[in-house]
Amino acid sequence: MAAPAGPAPVISAHDLRLRYGEREVLHGLTFDILQGETMVVIGGSGSGKSTLLRALVGLEKPSSGQVHVKGVDITQASPRKMDAIRKKIGLAFQGGALIGSLSVGENIALPLLEHTALEPSTIEVMVRIKLEQVGLSGFENYSPAQLSGGMRKRAAFARAMAMDPEILFFDEPSAGLDPITAAGIDDLILNLKKTYAMTMVVVTHELASAFLIADRIILLDRGNIVAMGPAQDVRESSHPRVRQFLDRVADTTQDDDVDHLRIYTDGLR
Repeated sequence: MAAPAGPAPVISAHDLRLRYGEREVLHGLTFDILQGETMVVIGGSGSGKSTLLRALVGLEKPSSGQVHVKGVDITQASPRKMDAIRKKIGLAFQGGALIGSLSVGENIALPLLEHTALEPSTIEVMVRIKLEQVGLSGFENYSPAQLSGGMRKRAAFARAMAMDPEILFFDEPSAGLDPITAAGIDDLILNLKKTYAMTMVVVTHELASAFLIADRIILLDRGNIVAMGPAQDVRESSHPRVRQFLDRVADTTQDDDVDHLRIYTDGLR
């Protein structure tokens, strides 16, 4: 008797490659993300973490390969299908990306105003609920500039959750925060996971956060997956590049492939 099939992946990437001009920055990545799990993507600066995230949400078109989200290959999807997929995902940008001319409440209401026919009174209630979920009750009339860095992150989470997405993406949720505030963000992610059983993809370079919130981890190095699996397995990996990253050993080699100054100046000559 055949073994029962496991759950279908919510996100599936196969031989994913992405180029900027002649430079390939993602080199044939293949992985699945399952329903309800938190997949954390870690790696050094320039490893391809944020590029991968943008490809998974459809903000970057891969050079080749496939990305399936909820069964739809978003590399080939029509604009209509992409609109339907985007309503099922939420994205919290690294800097929050709140619109400064709108209040916190208006920022959170924006997706609901754009993509639903809900009455304004219903949207107002939903905004208050989302703010309560991220610990910002009563801040709907504040401007983003009046919030601390950690509060702006929480407001960005609330906006990402406005449409009750099935998948949440976080780009460097703890970046630029002090350790205590960062710990609060970690706790918030864990609480959201426990309460709503959502699938989450988190890009971070904060190792303490990664190992706290992850079910599984992908470690990228120069556009390649060098480790992938349960958090504890990655922590115990003996792969040289994994150990160098986790043990914070400086890289003394000069590698043209990660010469960022040359990447950004080649086109200026």
